[in-house]
Parts: sequence; structure tokens; C-alpha cells
Amino acid sequence: QVQLVESGGGLVQPGGSLRLSCEASGTIFFVANMGWSRQAPGKQRELVASITDGGSTGYAGSVQGRFTISRDKNIVYLQMNRLEPEDTAVYYCSAGRTGRLYDYWGQGTQVTVSS
Repeated sequence: QVQLVESGGGLVQPGGSLRLSCEASGTIFFVANMGWSRQAPGKQRELVASITDGGSTGYAGSVQGRFTISRDKNIVYLQMNRLEPEDTAVYYCSAGRTGRLYDYWGQGTQVTVSS
């Protein structure tokens, strides 16, 4: 089993930055891919960014150029710059075995962008 614990959420003004962290523990040997998804009130959960164990990354169009995903062994980060009110959501970390991304989920961390 793999446990994921997110941290780094909070309240930030539009145009500001936040960095989210997610640490994986447990049977992490099988973890290949990690990612960040978000869910805003009344909306479906959407994938924001992902990274493979080889370092290949992918981004949703709405965050391309503003968010950066990175990984250091069992910790995945999401650097969020030029935040907009539309980025307000609960952000979830996920991890998966080869070819998968959603085998495991974290509890989520709230990000609120507001003046």
C-alpha cells in the first residue's frame, strides 16, 4: 500500500505563488507515475499535471506556462505561479504503477486564490 500526504496549500492573492508537496510512503517501489489533480466546488476533478519516473511531464492547457511539476524520489512538487481565482480548488496528489496514475490518492489540500 502507498500513502500520499500533501502539504503547502493556503490562501494567496491573485498573481501570487504557492508550492505544493506530496510525499509518498509505504510500498513506493511500485510507484511509477505521480500527478496533481484539482476539484473546484461544483466541478469535476481534473488532472493538472503529471510526471513519470523518467521525468516526462504533462500539463493541462489552463496551467501550461504557470505551473511546474517536479519530483525528487518519493516527493512530488507543484510550483504554481501567477495564480488566478480560477485556480481555487482542492488539490489532490495521485500515484500509480507503470501506465497508471490513479492507483493511490492523497487527502487533498485547499488552495484559495482571492484578494
